[in-house]
Amino acid sequence: MNDWLSRLETFTDMLSYISIKDLIEIVIIAFLLYHIFAWMKSSRAWYLLKGVIVIAVFLLLAAFFQMKTILWIATNVMGFAVTAIIVVLQPELRRALEDLGKKNVLYSFLPTTDNRREEEAFTEKTITEIAKACQEMSKVRTGALIVIKVGTSLEECERTGIAVDGIVTNQLLINIFEHNTPLHDGAVIIDGNRVTAATCYLPLSDNMDLGKELGTRHRAGVGISEVTDSLTVIVSEETGAISVAQGGVLEHDVDVERLKERMREIIRDDDPQEKGKRIWRRKGRSKEAK
Repeated sequence: MNDWLSRLETFTDMLSYISIKDLIEIVIIAFLLYHIFAWMKSSRAWYLLKGVIVIAVFLLLAAFFQMKTILWIATNVMGFAVTAIIVVLQPELRRALEDLGKKNVLYSFLPTTDNRREEEAFTEKTITEIAKACQEMSKVRTGALIVIKVGTSLEECERTGIAVDGIVTNQLLINIFEHNTPLHDGAVIIDGNRVTAATCYLPLSDNMDLGKELGTRHRAGVGISEVTDSLTVIVSEETGAISVAQGGVLEHDVDVERLKERMREIIRDDDPQEKGKRIWRRKGRSKEAK
C-alpha cells in the first residue's frame, strides 16, 4: 500500500512540472500526427510506411545480432533513401499541401462531418444500382470500367477525367458508357454513393500472367487495383462478361450475385487482416483457374 502511495506521489510531482504550454504542445503534436497518419492512410504513402516498418524491424534485428556489414550498408544508404522517398511521394506531398491550403482546419471538428460521411458512404443501394447497370450493359455488350474507392485516394486519377459529382444510379452509369456519348471513353470513379469523375485514365498493368485475350480495359482495371486498394468492375465490350479486379487479382466472368458479394466486402468488413485473407484466397482461386 505504501509503495502504491509513493508511486502516486511521484506521479503527482511529475504532473506539477507540466505547464499549460506543455499541454498545448502535446495537443498540437497529437493533432498533427493524427492528420499525418490519416493522410498517409488514404494515399500510397501508407504502403510505403508499412515497407519502412518492415525494413526498420530488420535493421533492429541486425543491430541486436551485431551484423556490422548490414548496419554499415544501411548507414551509408540512409541519406539516399530519404531523398528517394521524397521523390517517390512528390505528387502526394504536393497534393497534401494543396489540400491543407484549401481546407478549413476547424472543419474537421464540426459534429456534422461524421453525419455527412455516413450519408455519402458506400451503401447497399449503391451496390444494387451498380450491379443493375452492369447487368444491363452486359446484355447489350456495352463496355464499362468502374473504379470504386475503398481507402486509398483516387484524386490523381480523377484529375485526368471530367468531374461529375452525381448520385450513383444505374441510369447514370448506363448513360455515361453509352456508345458515342462524350463521357463513354475511360473509367468512372465512384467514391461512396457518388460518381465523382468520368473519362478517367488508369495505369495499365504489366502483369504478364494476364491472358492475351484481355484488352486495354481489363489491363487498366487490374493496373489501378495494383497501386490502390480500390475495387474495379469491368464489363467486356466483346463478350459482355463482367470481371472484378482487386489487389492486382482479376476474377473473370462473375454473375450479378457474385458481383454484389464482392462489393459488399467494402462495407461489411474493414478489418485489414480479413482483407488480406480475402486477397490471398482470390490469388489461390486465380492460380487454380490457370
